[in-house]
Amino acid sequence: MAKKRHLISHTIYRIFLWCYALFSLYPLIWMGFNSLKNNQEIFETNPFGPPTAFRFENYIKALSQYNVPQYFINSIIVSVATVTFTIVLGMMFSYATSRMRWKGQNIAKIYVSMGMFIPIQALFIPIFLLISRMGIVNTHLSLILPYTAFNLAFSTLVFYGFFRSIPFELEEAACIDGAGIFRTFFKIIVPTIKPAIATLIIFIFLQSWNEFPLASILISDEGMKTLPLGLLFFQGSFSTEWGPMAATMVIASCPTVIIYILFSNQVEKAMTVGGAVKG
Repeated sequence: MAKKRHLISHTIYRIFLWCYALFSLYPLIWMGFNSLKNNQEIFETNPFGPPTAFRFENYIKALSQYNVPQYFINSIIVSVATVTFTIVLGMMFSYATSRMRWKGQNIAKIYVSMGMFIPIQALFIPIFLLISRMGIVNTHLSLILPYTAFNLAFSTLVFYGFFRSIPFELEEAACIDGAGIFRTFFKIIVPTIKPAIATLIIFIFLQSWNEFPLASILISDEGMKTLPLGLLFFQGSFSTEWGPMAATMVIASCPTVIIYILFSNQVEKAMTVGGAVKG
């Protein structure tokens, strides 16, 4: 009897999980369906089901007749550069504040962490004035610098927690073996925080890839727009062609999905870094 109740509860649990997974994934599936339909199917005959005919011409039209490839390249440049700068600067700053002793280290840590509590909307005008005076409006750098600054506070907080969990005996052993500070940092310390790096890569990439408000202020040149800006102006151009617009949204979603797949295993290990170090 107990075995039968366990089987029933296990089956109900599995059905619940499958329903939850379908409910969570359906928006992505629905977007993929719409990218292969025409307007009549999307709004009248078949709004929720799979396409009756696969209209791949929507993708061809989005890539060939509009500026989607340039928007995509701009977003890749800005996002990859932001991730790189934020990870490198965040790691080095956190290591200096968590593993070293120097005058003013606590003040520096608090000052950088305060960036998390400042709403981005309050900084629109100062950032625009600063970027204008630097003469880099309508360039990739005009987005990379603010994105890096905004993500630096959170990344330093995450790295700080991971660095504090690493035993000091690792550095002492490296010092006895004759390793300098940079060799100890890059060869011994950095490999132990791969889960934190993977987690932040996903987080920062999503933030910079999808960011819209600041980009709408700093970028007006058509050739420098990122994908979120390009999708906004598609609304007028594609007012009667929703299929190509959905195709563009599918293309825009691909990098984020790939990034998550590549680093998801490391993210799952993020909670067990202490055990990994001890092992």
